[in-house]
Amino acid sequence: MATYSVADFLLPEGYAAPRAASVLREASVVTEAGRLAWSRLGNRVLSHRPYAGHGVERDVDPVVLVPGFLAGDASLALMGRALREHGHRTYRSHIRANVGCTLQAAEELESRIESVVARRGRRVRIVGHSLGGMLARGLAVRRPDLVSGIVTLGSPMLAPGAHHATLTRSLDALVRLSRAGVPGLMALDCIAGDCARASFDESRAPLPPEVAFTAVYSRRDGIVDWRACIDPLATAVEVRSSHLGMAVDPTVVRAVRRALAEPVAHRDSDDREGV
Repeated sequence: MATYSVADFLLPEGYAAPRAASVLREASVVTEAGRLAWSRLGNRVLSHRPYAGHGVERDVDPVVLVPGFLAGDASLALMGRALREHGHRTYRSHIRANVGCTLQAAEELESRIESVVARRGRRVRIVGHSLGGMLARGLAVRRPDLVSGIVTLGSPMLAPGAHHATLTRSLDALVRLSRAGVPGLMALDCIAGDCARASFDESRAPLPPEVAFTAVYSRRDGIVDWRACIDPLATAVEVRSSHLGMAVDPTVVRAVRRALAEPVAHRDSDDREGV
């Protein structure tokens, strides 16, 4: 039976897929989620209020949360609640399952963010987990008029193909189902053709200087090569979390809150041209 591999340009020299046993580190997502629940409970008790963010001045950009591969908005629900408790107004991406064509997903996300910007009257910050972060970066390149900043969580922008074998098998399954006629799934073109090339090129294009960029990564990541998550244009922030746990780990939530609080710092154009 034929198998389908990602294009060579998605796995540049110097990057590699995590070893088979690395995925075992992802089991810590259970304790990471537990720590977030415990920290949220502690914040409520100490504040004597049901939500720590109540009463906070909301003169901040709205935040759109974008899930990773195979996941939907529900995967970032805990993070959304934690951010709202600290005064942020969050919005879902309306992605039920991130398994479709990346170009189509980017178009739908752009439409969603257009509606949020129209509603709030100001640009948004995007927090994207894994593939969601790559979609966020591409959109920030294309529509800086909509995006004031992005925070990527374990997003392998430099080498999307540097992922664990379990993801390779998942991609293979999606391509098979797509070829069998199931609509709305990634096709071969999305991982090895023009669609993949267009998405990758957009995610590597120079980011406009008026867009803030923080890249959160973890050396404990058992799903992608952590080195591929450190974009040279980003402020890199290291955490100790599993890949899946980045959606629920309280240390990651704190890193996201700090990134969202940072004002946009214009990058030097000479630095951008040299990347």
